[in-house]
Amino acid sequence: MIDKERRRLRYLQDPLPVRLGGLAATLGRISSTARQSDSPIVVAELLDEAKYFIEWTAAEAEPEIAAELVQIQRMITLWQKALEPSNYSNIQRTILSVQAKNWSDIALEGSGLL
Repeated sequence: MIDKERRRLRYLQDPLPVRLGGLAATLGRISSTARQSDSPIVVAELLDEAKYFIEWTAAEAEPEIAAELVQIQRMITLWQKALEPSNYSNIQRTILSVQAKNWSDIALEGSGLL
């Protein structure tokens, strides 16, 4: 729990565009990891990280961006429930990879860093 709080405090030091860029990077890592790794544990950890980043960012974002972030967070929660280690299939990995890439693009566009 202390590590999460430390991470939150560090994350909140950055301006909003940088935080959204960090979220986009994490979502991009989810995309590439889901595509390349057959271990759901690493993907699950990255999904948790993305949820935290959204939680710590959405309240300060413009309403349209915040709404997108909340939708992404809901979808991440659904993915976490669907990604049981016993049924982590290639099809799931591919679909998650594509979805996470789309989420990454949304976060990066919302950051204004492009």
